[in-house]
Amino acid sequence: MTGQAERRLPKTLQSVKVAQVGLLVPDLREAMAQYSLLLGRDDWSIFTYGPDNVEGLTYRGEPSDYKMILAFVGEDPQIELIESLDGPNIYTEWIARHGYGMHHFGFYVGSIAEATAAMQADGFDPIQTGRATGLDGDGGYAYFETEDLLGVIAELIEVPSRRRASEKI
Repeated sequence: MTGQAERRLPKTLQSVKVAQVGLLVPDLREAMAQYSLLLGRDDWSIFTYGPDNVEGLTYRGEPSDYKMILAFVGEDPQIELIESLDGPNIYTEWIARHGYGMHHFGFYVGSIAEATAAMQADGFDPIQTGRATGLDGDGGYAYFETEDLLGVIAELIEVPSRRRASEKI
């Protein structure tokens, strides 16, 4: 790369297990039906995230009111399906450039604040965030632009100690 310092995978992501594979879908209900057939299971956990129930929503460094509905299933890695409900957000950006499908790898961290600070120390600023996703005000996520290194975005995830009840769709 002429005239640019070589960009390297941040230390926070080196030798860390991929905990989640995130996929963007146009219709969550339809995607869940298809992936249930593929995976042979239908024990999805469904959550809507937006300004009504998640704090600190940011998009490209600015406060935001984006909203999405998502469904999780499995582990090692977990599959996450995401339907964007209101943007702009990194999902609508990705869909405009790449279409639906593979979007991110998720990595579990103990503290979203500490992991985000470590990523920033390595030169990676969050491109979308949210916090207080759990019942006790803990939990959160931060996405980072790693497409040039991994082909997808990286998401750091602080899993809340207690999740809200799964929604029905």
